Amino acid sequence: MKDQFSLIIGGQSLAGDRGTFKVLNPATEETLAECPFASPEQVDLAVKTAGEAFKTWQHSSDEERVAALNAIADKFEAHAEELAEIITLEQGKPLDVARFEVGGAVAWTRYTASLEIPVEVIEDSDVRRAELHRKPLGVVGSITPWNWPLMIAIWHVMPAIRTGNTVVVKPSSMTPFNTLRMVELMNEVLPAGVINIVTGEGGIGSSMVRHEGIRKIVFTGSTPTGQTIMRNAADNLKRLTLELGGNDAGIVLPDADIGKLAPRLFQSAFINMGQTCAALKRLYVHDSQYDALVEKLAELARAQKVGSGMEEGVTFGPVQNAEQFQLVSELVEDARQNGARVVTGGERLGDRGYFYPPTIVADITDGTRLVDEEQFGPALPVIRYSDVEDAIRRANDNPNGLGGSVWGTDIDKAKAVAARLESGTAWINNHAEVLPHCPFGGCKMSGIGTEFGLDGLLEYTQNQLINISKG
Repeated sequence: MKDQFSLIIGGQSLAGDRGTFKVLNPATEETLAECPFASPEQVDLAVKTAGEAFKTWQHSSDEERVAALNAIADKFEAHAEELAEIITLEQGKPLDVARFEVGGAVAWTRYTASLEIPVEVIEDSDVRRAELHRKPLGVVGSITPWNWPLMIAIWHVMPAIRTGNTVVVKPSSMTPFNTLRMVELMNEVLPAGVINIVTGEGGIGSSMVRHEGIRKIVFTGSTPTGQTIMRNAADNLKRLTLELGGNDAGIVLPDADIGKLAPRLFQSAFINMGQTCAALKRLYVHDSQYDALVEKLAELARAQKVGSGMEEGVTFGPVQNAEQFQLVSELVEDARQNGARVVTGGERLGDRGYFYPPTIVADITDGTRLVDEEQFGPALPVIRYSDVEDAIRRANDNPNGLGGSVWGTDIDKAKAVAARLESGTAWINNHAEVLPHCPFGGCKMSGIGTEFGLDGLLEYTQNQLINISKG
């Protein structure tokens, strides 16, 4: 990894007006590197620069934008190992998972390049021809989280650029370096000012949300922060895409083949050490298979090798930061104190690094914090049920509605249950699978707006009706 990074505004590398701040390696709790600390004035400069670039970029052709995105994907592929190592060092995930993230970023970029922006003919008669065109919005502000720092930045940025917008990105201060490197590589392809990046806290994000020059905010993160963004964006009626918290429930039906499905259930719950918005976070299992499935999941948990993501053979890295580590620890301890059974895990590993093993918690039910709250970490509560109707009710009895899943052999029965889940996505015999061509978004308190596919792309556009009179 490079020793020094800079802000990039208008294609130029700049130091932060407020100096630098430390970024920690979660595997060691030591400083990984110093990151530039931008000022609100530099946010203003980035927005103005993006606004100037928009005057030209909005008129670029489809062919130019497609070529640019494919050239960016080529850059990512050429620097894939470098990007993966940065992700592992600052985020903590095992290197193979980081390589998967980079590969996903490349694939998502190429898929976005392949999408066509439609012109819809509403009417073509002797009287008139009415065409619905989609035009770019202007400057898009992207605020990204620390769990999938490169992938989620790609989800935000590529549709914006494909549709003719320009962008200002603010990554999480816990994982800024891969996004800084991403923007560096993109600036080797794009005209200056099309993509800009600012880093830091202390009002940087709120400056973007309130800025009159930003026409849309895309945010992935917590529901309380999303609510604040929504309030602050009201003054100039910014467009918003908010992918917020989730407490996804899975229901294992009595006819499920648990021997076959246990590894998939485990992966769905513990992908990225459980630090995924749409991970499986509450698992409801029928009485008839409860004990057997709990033990199968515990066996899979015990088989993981926990350690630094840079070490050979490690399958499970640290929790990304101290605050999240403390939350997971508190939720598991609260469950233990309230009579739940910690089958495996449940204790910190070592005295350096935020290492918490994959933890299976049984004999627990709704009303316990670990079930009711989003843990966003490596602890899965497994909840017993005896009646499917009751399991559906309990799965839906939560303010969040990002994803949900049903697991069983009879697909028609599983579909009938899935259709009743209050979630933006309902998986069957799977969970947490997001795909570039499948629209994704939450309901209830899990956010507003859609990402991915043509529906997601068009959220970066505004409609203009061209009405041609033939009279």
